Order: sequence, then C-alpha cells, then structure tokens
Amino acid sequence: MTFTQLRALVLAACCAFIAPFAMSQSSSAVSGTASDMPHVAWSRQSSIYQVNVRQHTPEGTLKAFARDLPRIRKLGVDILWFMPLQPIGKQERKGGLGSYYSISDYTAVNPEFGTLDDAKAMVKAAHELGFKVILDWVPNHTAWDHPWTRQHKDWYKLNDKGEIFPVTFTEGAEPEYWTDVVALDYRSEPLRKAMIEAMSFWLQQVGMDGFRCDVASLVPSDFWERARRELDAIKPVFMLAESDKPELHRSAFDMSYSWDLADVFKAVGKGQAGAAEMRAWLTAQNEGTAPKVYPRHAYRMRFTSNHDFNSWHGTDRELYGEAYQALAVLTFTLPGMPLIYGGQESRLDKRLAFFEKDLVDWKGYELQAFYAELVALKKNNPALANGQYGAPAELLETGNDKVFAFRRQLGGNVVTVAVNLSAADQSYLLDGAAAKLAPWGWSIRTRH
Repeated sequence: MTFTQLRALVLAACCAFIAPFAMSQSSSAVSGTASDMPHVAWSRQSSIYQVNVRQHTPEGTLKAFARDLPRIRKLGVDILWFMPLQPIGKQERKGGLGSYYSISDYTAVNPEFGTLDDAKAMVKAAHELGFKVILDWVPNHTAWDHPWTRQHKDWYKLNDKGEIFPVTFTEGAEPEYWTDVVALDYRSEPLRKAMIEAMSFWLQQVGMDGFRCDVASLVPSDFWERARRELDAIKPVFMLAESDKPELHRSAFDMSYSWDLADVFKAVGKGQAGAAEMRAWLTAQNEGTAPKVYPRHAYRMRFTSNHDFNSWHGTDRELYGEAYQALAVLTFTLPGMPLIYGGQESRLDKRLAFFEKDLVDWKGYELQAFYAELVALKKNNPALANGQYGAPAELLETGNDKVFAFRRQLGGNVVTVAVNLSAADQSYLLDGAAAKLAPWGWSIRTRH
C-alpha cells in the first residue's frame, strides 16, 4: 500500500466510511467498568514517541531538540518519552560519554544536554504544543559516584564483604555484569522516601507528566504502588514500566512492554513466523491462555524498535526487512499503545552507538507521512483506543494462511485490518468479498 492510499483511507475514516462491507456485532467490545483502573484522559487515544536527546540533533542538547517539536507535533503523537536527562557517572563509565542509565544525580541535568532551566523550557514548549512529557527513570541502580554511595552505603546491596558491587545477574545461561552501576536495596525505608522525593522534583519543578521506569520489575511492587499514590497526589501521572510483569498493573503502572508481540515480529522478519503465528498470538490474548495474562485495563506498549532494540538487536531493516511497514501497521491497530522511536520516521537504518555521539541521519523524513496517517487513524477511531477504552481484536478468517485479519468494533465504529505477512501477492476473502494484497501489503477499512 502506498502512502497516498493509506492517506485516503484515513481521511475517509474521518469523514464517513470506506467501501461498505458486511459487519457483525462484537459482543466483547465494551467500554470500561467501575473495576477498571482509570488512566489519565490524555493517554486514552495516544501514541508515544521516544526521544534520544544525544543522537537527535548535531548539538545533542535540549535547546536544539526543542526546535524539532513543531515537526514532531505534525506526526500527531501526544506523549514524548525522554531517555534519562540526568548527569552520567564518570567512575567505571562505559565508552566516551557513558550510559544514560548510569545516573550520578537524580535531580540535575546532564551538562551534555544543557541546564535544568533548559529542561524546564523544553517541557514548557512541549506543553504549549499539546504534548505530554514523561521522563525515563532509573530506580534500580545508580552510578558508582552518586553521592548516596558515600552518604548512605546502607541504601545499596552489599556483597559478603560488606562492599558495594556492580549489578550482577547470574540466573540466566550466562552471567551478566553491569559494571558501570551499583544496585539499590529497597529494604531501606529512607531510600524509598528519597526516591519518591526525587521523582516528585521532576513533576513539581520541571513539569513532567509521568515516568518510564527502567527495569521496573527489579524494584518491589509495593514501592511502585506507594510511589504512584504519592505522585498522583501531586498531579495525575502516566506510568510506563519497562517490564511485562502483570502484577505491576494492579495499581502502579498504566502501561508495560509487549515483548511477546515483539518476539513474534522478529520471527516474522527472520522468515520463521507469519500469519499463523500472529493468529495464535491473538487467540492466546483473547482466550487468556497466553503465558502472562493482564487485566483489561492494562495498556501494552506495541513497538518495532526502541533504544535497546536499535542499539543491541538491530535496525528495522536488519530485524524485519521488507516486512517492516506491515508490522508497524499492526502496532497501531492491535490493542495497545504504539511507540515510534525517534528516527524511525526517517527509516533509521543504523544501530546508534549507545555510549558515544552517533547522530540520527534524518535524510528526507521518508516515513513521516506514513506514521502521521497511522497516528491519525488511531486517534480518529474510538475502537482503536487504549486499554478498556477501546475494543478487543476479533480474529477473522480469510481463506488464506498468509493473511492475518482482525476487526475492532466499538459501538458504530468498526476498523477491519488485513495484512499480508508474506513476500508474495496474496488473494483472500473477507466479509464475502474477494480481495488482493501485494507482498507485505495491508488493507484498513473503517466505518463510523
């Protein structure tokens, strides 16, 4: 499908409908109930955009990034997720510039990016354009040279000799050592209080609207539930967990990572999966037979890339090849909130260095229109809303095992999606009508 064709579909969806088609009522497409965890109103039809300040502009500063806000606004996304903005530790630093996730001061700004006043100005400018802004928060560990390591050694996990030691994982097939960071110990009540105070600083002093919380499942769930209560008392916030732990949706987090769908996508890109695996994935979600079952109110973040995927797993071209845009369509139309990683709208085709300066090549913003139309499609169709506010996806039969199709219906709004998950032309049947899709092509039909 060309950009022009997709644009026509979305514009038609906003005005009336695209080609009439038979539709059946979906008994499971219901709105939220009193038992559902509520989410801030501005998140309910939103898409999210991840900002890597270091790599976004030649300057790599907040002031320079702010100049791109109007262009990003035209994408239609509502939530900006900023990777950590705080100073990076120097002791045991990785690479020349270090990891964003090795923080030496929770309530300051990395001089590489600018000043605290620059952060305040950037958030103010984003708000004036209609964005909400969340900050990547690193609660599990700090840099070696964070003042707490000297002032509050008892806030850290210690080895048998009573020494602070690198974050270490030995449960997997191979040991993993995060040599530039040291782990906090949440058995300490003063630590819990200090962490919430630091998060509160960014809400009260900078104007942030919430947080994306790094390795959230490594921090006790009861801490998160307390933090959410105290943060919400300052202002209603949006919370994204870098985790797929269902327990975190009990009352702490609005959204979690959908690594399960990302795994299917990567298999599709390798030629190891296709429409059959997507049907199996959706059936497991609908029937509650997936390995992890989430409450209906849980937002799941759907994505093809993020900072970790791009730097450590591969570019979109490496991971998905020609399937990339078809999979991106699914992130916007399946239940959940879609993510755009900054640079994807220019078909980001290199792995960005994690510990060095490595500028995104913005080229001609080749996929800007593609993403803008998908964001508009999601925003203008209530059936595609997030969590309990949207409709579940009803699996549809197509008579072709290479075509994955589903429907989401909420009241009079119906969105029907068919995607060819193969590298060949495919013919299929949907609602009694014959249709064709080009290799890795898709069809989106809507009715209001």
